[in-house]
Amino acid sequence: MNLELSARDLAFREEVRAFLAENLTPELQAAGRMMTSVFVEKQYSIPWQKILHAKGWVAPNWPVEYGGTGWDEMQRYIFQAECARAGAPGLSPMGLRMVGPCIQKYGTPEQKAFYLPRILSGEDYWCQGYSEPGSGSDLASLQMRAERDGDHYVLNGSKIWTTHAHFANRMFCLVRTDNTGKPQKGITFLLLEMDTPGIEVKPIITLAGEHEVNQVFFDNVRVPVSGRLGEENDGWTVAKYLLEFERGGSSAPGLKVSLARVKAMAEAEGGDLGEPLVNDPVFRARLAELEIGLEAIEMTEHRVMTALSSGKNPGPASSMLKTQATEMTQKIDGLAIDTAAYYAVVHQPRAREPGSNEAPVGPGHSLAAMPRYLNNRAASIYGGSNEIQRDIMARLVLGL
Repeated sequence: MNLELSARDLAFREEVRAFLAENLTPELQAAGRMMTSVFVEKQYSIPWQKILHAKGWVAPNWPVEYGGTGWDEMQRYIFQAECARAGAPGLSPMGLRMVGPCIQKYGTPEQKAFYLPRILSGEDYWCQGYSEPGSGSDLASLQMRAERDGDHYVLNGSKIWTTHAHFANRMFCLVRTDNTGKPQKGITFLLLEMDTPGIEVKPIITLAGEHEVNQVFFDNVRVPVSGRLGEENDGWTVAKYLLEFERGGSSAPGLKVSLARVKAMAEAEGGDLGEPLVNDPVFRARLAELEIGLEAIEMTEHRVMTALSSGKNPGPASSMLKTQATEMTQKIDGLAIDTAAYYAVVHQPRAREPGSNEAPVGPGHSLAAMPRYLNNRAASIYGGSNEIQRDIMARLVLGL
């Protein structure tokens, strides 16, 4: 595994840096640096998506035939690292990283021709209809019914924790079409429009005081059979394929930026002895522990990149990385809270908005510490809880 950048990689890195310097506006940069979860508000993510789309860089992981960049694994890693370093806002993963690859693999020619260009351009904004009030990590137990009625399915039930459903114009959704046999065998994967009669979106306010997730209710909602992705009762196959992408991606670049941000906070904050907090031995020990763990994550990601480049399957490494990266995120957030101290508890969402003229209470670097901490408590749950991931690792690595 060669970790040195080639001359070609170094030239590509400079190209990315020049592009970001020219196109990443101060407002978009401020939105990226104030991100409090995986999802940025649509008003900031879509303009950045359109800039990347115009450059042809919006879907680094897609095949060239569908609008991808043709980059290798190292180039994709460099691009992600440079975007994180520059403070670029994240793009919604629902279309580009999740349902898009599923449509490429399981979609009909008509579905590919219709949906994929709209995902790339940002014309369609997707949400995910997976979890239900009684079905989360045990997703196969979902109960939302879809009864066949001619050329339509009629949907009744609800989905919960539906991120950005209040922004989305489309949803990819798992429904129950058969109750006989194994639960996984009676699930169907549907693509639907959020303005269909009978759909109601109700907000759920998070611990951080933000409207990010929702509960979505379906009352005799008619969805055309042409919106089905894959075969009836075989949606579990599509869903498993999608989860590979939800759990995938490189986390180390973003985690490095997060840890550097905490270190900068500690350099500006005073410790008990009158010196900067970063000089405190206990703080430095905690910081060093996180730096070591982050190095291990980065090395594992490079090993996965090497495996993917040679056409191999990363195997249980995706579960390992999902577990380690989300728990590292939570540890970094915890250190940020301790660094911000009592300023972390002040709830001031308006001061966090890009371009806000509302002066923050306390130093600006503490504004997003508590919202990030609260929002990221869910990181070890979504995409398959870390307990489930450890079960996967036990079976695939230890044979238990």
